[in-house]
Amino acid sequence: MNFAIELRHAGRQARRLLAAALLIALGGGATLAHDGHDMVAGNNPLADAVRDANGRFADVAVAIAEGYAPIPCVSGIEGGAMGIHYVNGALIEDEAIDIAHPEAVMYEPGPDGAMELVAVEYIATKGPSKLGGHLFAFNGSPNRYGLPPFYELHVWAWRANATGTFADMNPAVSCDAAPMPTN
Repeated sequence: MNFAIELRHAGRQARRLLAAALLIALGGGATLAHDGHDMVAGNNPLADAVRDANGRFADVAVAIAEGYAPIPCVSGIEGGAMGIHYVNGALIEDEAIDIAHPEAVMYEPGPDGAMELVAVEYIATKGPSKLGGHLFAFNGSPNRYGLPPFYELHVWAWRANATGTFADMNPAVSCDAAPMPTN
């Protein structure tokens, strides 16, 4: 890398660090308080659009009424979780990616049995796929879900994620209160 490019890159990085410091100093940051829970701030156009298009799923009964069914809570080996996915198989099979009809809706189980909407997941069996300019991640086979290869994009639209809005696992989500699967 030549010196001019390095200097320009350093300038951009310094501006980003300064902006982050100002946000913190002014009490801003990546999340906003909402009813005692973290809600993603309006700083990501795709997360904002997902939240606007899918707010109806705050009530898990809506997901069930629209054909979504739960699978066990998914947690990561290095911490964090995805939560309980409510999956709509018909939407996976139709191969259409529609922002208002995610293939999976994700909830964090609460100790009282309540389900809190935290994210959605868009899934395609053909790819590469993208939504709002964001490419889906490829999951080969075999995988932990026992599925054929697929492409997926998580959008943490209701719970801030320190590892990124589109990361698989969220360190701020837990499966600790999930009901144990029965045989």
